[in-house]
Amino acid sequence: MRDAWDSLPVLVQDGLVALVWALPLLVVGALLLRGLAPWPLVRALLVRFRVPVALFVLLIAVSVGTGISLVALERGLRAGTARAADPFDLIVAAPGSDITALMATVFLQPSDMPLLDGATWAEVTGHSAVAFAAPLAFGDSAGGAPVVGTTANFLDHLTEGAIEGRVWTAHEEAVVGADTPFALGDALHPAHGVGDFADTEAHGDHEYRVVGRMARTGSPWDRAVIVPIETVWEAHDLPIGHVPARAEQIGPPFDAALFPGTPAILLRGHTLADTYGLRSAFQGTEETMAFFPGTVLSRLYDVLGDMRQIVSVLTLVTQVLVAAAVLTGFALLTRLIRRQMALLRALGAPARFVVAVVWSLAVTLMASGAALGIVLAIGLVAVLASIVGARAGLAVDVTLGLPDVTLALAFVSLASLIALLPALSMRRQDIVAGLRG
Repeated sequence: MRDAWDSLPVLVQDGLVALVWALPLLVVGALLLRGLAPWPLVRALLVRFRVPVALFVLLIAVSVGTGISLVALERGLRAGTARAADPFDLIVAAPGSDITALMATVFLQPSDMPLLDGATWAEVTGHSAVAFAAPLAFGDSAGGAPVVGTTANFLDHLTEGAIEGRVWTAHEEAVVGADTPFALGDALHPAHGVGDFADTEAHGDHEYRVVGRMARTGSPWDRAVIVPIETVWEAHDLPIGHVPARAEQIGPPFDAALFPGTPAILLRGHTLADTYGLRSAFQGTEETMAFFPGTVLSRLYDVLGDMRQIVSVLTLVTQVLVAAAVLTGFALLTRLIRRQMALLRALGAPARFVVAVVWSLAVTLMASGAALGIVLAIGLVAVLASIVGARAGLAVDVTLGLPDVTLALAFVSLASLIALLPALSMRRQDIVAGLRG
């Protein structure tokens, strides 16, 4: 059964889920409205009590719109993090937490990571399956932006050559991300550390000159300052990976004996099979661990997936509670239409017709609020995506789809069951007492 379900197209699966959620609404509506036409009277009541009706609809819209926005935003964040990790095929780091290494290399989160020494660098990059290798060194900042030391081939790999200006040709030059406030020609002074604890005096008079700006990548690297890794080593009074006769050289080959260390190495094999082979070769050794960022993200997504289900359920429960609150208010509203319903009964209308009118009025309020909530969510999710994306440094593109509409449909469907309570209460009212008001 599970295999048959998984074989269905996603759109078909979403459609079937929506149909299941709609069943309570469809079944109750079919049984209750069969042979009746309550809509002209419902329309008249909506016009007659338009102020409380508008308030109810607005309350429902805010609840539904907020819930849908949160679920859609989680989906957008998942897609944004996956895109940010795309350029990072295989990461080799010292043994430890692959999640910490992922956050440091892909998302540039400050982390304490042990270094891979020169012998390890030579072993990893000298493997016959390696087509591309770049060291990544973190820990400094400039003007609040993280500074990353690496090699020029990493810039080409990350931006596919889309750089305004040029790549560095000297130790003191830098390329900045698209979202940094720096302009070509600006002078930047590195600080040791990132954020409030950065030591601006630690690196003396070291200075970078901005010579290039990367095209936007939609990742935290848009906020980074990228410099030759030799510059980072120099700032920390370390060997720079080259013998004195080649002190001005930038990039590989590095002398293993003069290689001071790097927290991570980005690798790519000649083929996909080679990349998997590199992972097997350097995973779980005494000096290294190797991992695919996508695999680590998948583990995180599994956790987020559980959280997403919880958020979806909590959102739906919250909306049902809002529906219950609205229907409680609606029960008070029914006292205003009590005389009209009693008059219908006195004129010979069957009790089922009265129930149908009250139920249809309540469902109309819920459906209108849910529809308005979807419209509200379109605007709200764009605002939230912009705010969260700016804070996380990610391109968060969110569009609403059938699953989001299904959430609103589920709300209306479950609310339609609750709406039977005030509707049935009208059936039990005394006609004479109702006419007296």
